[in-house]
Amino acid sequence: MPAMAEVLSESVAGCRARAVRKVLNQVVLPGEELVLPDHEDVDGLGGAGEQPLRLNAGARPRLRVVCGPGLRRCGDRLLVTKCGRLRHKEPSGGGGGVYWVDSQQKRYVPVKGDHVIGIVIAKSGDIFKVDVGGSEPASLSYLAFEGATKRNRPNVQVGDLIYGQCVVANKDMEPEMVCIDSCGRANGMGVIGQDGLLFKVTLGLIRKLLAPDCEIVQELGKLYPMEIVFGMNGRIWVKAKTIQQTLILANVLEACEHMTTEQRKQIFARLAES
Repeated sequence: MPAMAEVLSESVAGCRARAVRKVLNQVVLPGEELVLPDHEDVDGLGGAGEQPLRLNAGARPRLRVVCGPGLRRCGDRLLVTKCGRLRHKEPSGGGGGVYWVDSQQKRYVPVKGDHVIGIVIAKSGDIFKVDVGGSEPASLSYLAFEGATKRNRPNVQVGDLIYGQCVVANKDMEPEMVCIDSCGRANGMGVIGQDGLLFKVTLGLIRKLLAPDCEIVQELGKLYPMEIVFGMNGRIWVKAKTIQQTLILANVLEACEHMTTEQRKQIFARLAES
C-alpha cells in the first residue's frame, strides 16, 4: 500500500513526468505522463537525457517506439489511459520496442488487427451486425468471406458465432471486421460450428493463454481431443467429444487464471487418472 500511495501522490501532483525505465513492471495510473529516453541527444549532459516523447519531425527520436493498449499519444506527450503495470517488449530488429499497460479487465475495446469471436445479432441489407463485446456492434459485410460474391452469399444467420479480424477500430467510428486475410483467404476465420461451448474470461487470461511460452493449451490437448478458438475480446469457444469433457475443459481454463504451476499440474494429473 505505501507503494500505491507514492504512485498516487506523484500522479496527483501531475507536474513531474515519470521516467519510463524507472516504472517498468510497476503500477501506473490514468493521466500520468511518461518520459522516454532522448535518443537524439546521446552526447549531451549525462550521456542520455530524458524528455517527453515529441512526435513532430524536428524532435522525433531515432528509435521507433510503438504504443500499445493503455497508452495514448496526445500532441507531443505520451499519456497513460489505463490503470495497470507498465510492460515493455524489446524489439527483434532494432528500435525502441513496444510499451503497453497490462491490466485486468473484462470490457473489451476493439483494436485494429485483433482476432475476435462475435455473435451475429442482426442483418441490415448487405451488412451483418456482430456483437464483439464492445460499446457498439461491429459491421461485417457479406463480401468479407472467402469466395463470397453477389450471387454466392455466405450462409450466416442471426445467432451464429463468427471468428474474424477487426480492420477498423476507431473511437469515432463503429468497428468493422472481416473473415478473410490480406490474400483473400479465410485462414481459419468464418462461421464457427453449431456445437461446442462459448464462455467469457478476462482479457488478461486470453493474453496469458496466447503467449508463446504458455503450456496450458498443450497440456489440455493431451487430456482430451478438442477444438478451441480464442478471441482477443475475452471469449473462448471449445468443443470436445462429449459434453462432459467440454465442460471440464471450460472449467479448467477459467480456473487457470488463479492457479499456480504446481496446482495446475496436480489438476491435470487427476484428470489424466480419471
